[in-house]
Amino acid sequence: MGMNAIWQREGPRRALITGASSGIGEAFARLLAEEGWDLVLVARNEEELHRVAGVVHAQHQATAHVLPADLSRPESIAALASRLQQRNLMPDVLINNAGFGLMGAATVLPREEQLRIIDVNVRAVIDLTLRLLPHMQRQQAGGVLNVASLAGLMPGPGMAAYHASKAALISFSEALAEEMRPHGVQVSALCPGPVKTRFQERAGMRSSLLVRLLPASRPARVARAGWQGFKEGRVVIMPGLFAAFTAISTRFVPRLLLRRINARLTGVHQHAARHAVNTAHLPPARQEPSAAEPASTKSRQERQAD
Repeated sequence: MGMNAIWQREGPRRALITGASSGIGEAFARLLAEEGWDLVLVARNEEELHRVAGVVHAQHQATAHVLPADLSRPESIAALASRLQQRNLMPDVLINNAGFGLMGAATVLPREEQLRIIDVNVRAVIDLTLRLLPHMQRQQAGGVLNVASLAGLMPGPGMAAYHASKAALISFSEALAEEMRPHGVQVSALCPGPVKTRFQERAGMRSSLLVRLLPASRPARVARAGWQGFKEGRVVIMPGLFAAFTAISTRFVPRLLLRRINARLTGVHQHAARHAVNTAHLPPARQEPSAAEPASTKSRQERQAD
């Protein structure tokens, strides 16, 4: 175990897990409940959160508080932090697991959805962490485990916003780990490769070479490796041989080659080409006339567009 005082504490310990309704988040909930932790479960899907809470209570008699929240909205995070204070549920450990990605060319995917990736994967993590860290710093114990990805170690054509978000998360975690070191607070980034969750389906990855060729780990195995690494005080955690080998490889493979390999695995060029073919027959987007243009000009443009 690391030197963190939380592991020597007697009495109840509490962990807040985001994205706890399925996948790695649910696996963390089951694992920590098995070790006797009280849980605060956060996700958008309230029904699934209650399911997970019921499972951990039935199997381990664990106390699990359900706090549904849409972490893509800043006001939801503020409301969540307020509820934690009001209900005396401030956690000793925060596991930032919520996140999602989309596969496709950056100029083809909806801009709003790509910005939402940044909102959930980066802004929400930093916001919630900064709100809860002072409590941990005061008690000089506990910590934050951020679920990042191997994607954060390399450029990701075809998943540009997702790779960028995970790179930011790793950098944030490493920097914060050093800042918190004198205060007895652990900060770690867990960097798994592909995992068998709903992530791939939501990201539109089912038919990609990335999913077909690369081995996918089970959520329970990733959660257990991540939790063990966190307890050992490791800052960047690579769960399993594939993750460790990939992480080492990225240090020696030229960046150009990494870009080409990932572009091939995601099929981004084919995705962009299909989009170009599918939209080739559409009329060009209509330009809104400026306010200075006369009404006759505006009506002529509208008639032409029709």
